[in-house]
Amino acid sequence: MAKRRRVRDTWKEKSWYNIKTPVVFGDNDIGETPSRDPDFLIGRRVDITMRELTGDYSKQYIKLKFEVNNVAGDIANTKFIGHQITTDYVRSTIRRGTSRIDASVIIKTTDDVKIKLHVLAITTRRAKSSQQKYMRETIIKMIEEKAKERDFEYIIENSVNGRLASEIYHRIKKIYPLKRVEIIKSKILE
Repeated sequence: MAKRRRVRDTWKEKSWYNIKTPVVFGDNDIGETPSRDPDFLIGRRVDITMRELTGDYSKQYIKLKFEVNNVAGDIANTKFIGHQITTDYVRSTIRRGTSRIDASVIIKTTDDVKIKLHVLAITTRRAKSSQQKYMRETIIKMIEEKAKERDFEYIIENSVNGRLASEIYHRIKKIYPLKRVEIIKSKILE
């Protein structure tokens, strides 16, 4: 009878690490993850909804993306790498007979962080293409102005919680009646 080789159980060698959000998002615990070596955690991505982070059910559709950038003891600290609004939420806001205006802009904050923001504006009725173009230009110009005078934390915090979208809404509703403005995506560019 052949001798069977004993299989090593690698699961028992792993330790558990608490994952924490950056200070901008309150330095909260957002989960645990196992790893054999703390170096293997670096670069690991964690997605979490705004509801899970804050407990606010009205923010269920916002997904935040974090990446582990350093490990101290059994705590894995993360950095914010972007956010996105779920596609089903975006689809639910768009109706027939309205216009969808997408504006994408790459900005550089005062502390030299490059961020790509994607803004979505939805009108109450169908707008002419010239009006849509003017609204898109206004959105881009407004975000670029904000970025020149603000730091990374301010831009990200206001993009995620909707304050920046609200400011954009109040500025461009003078051009054409709007239903909604959302920053549907942000991404930190290295």
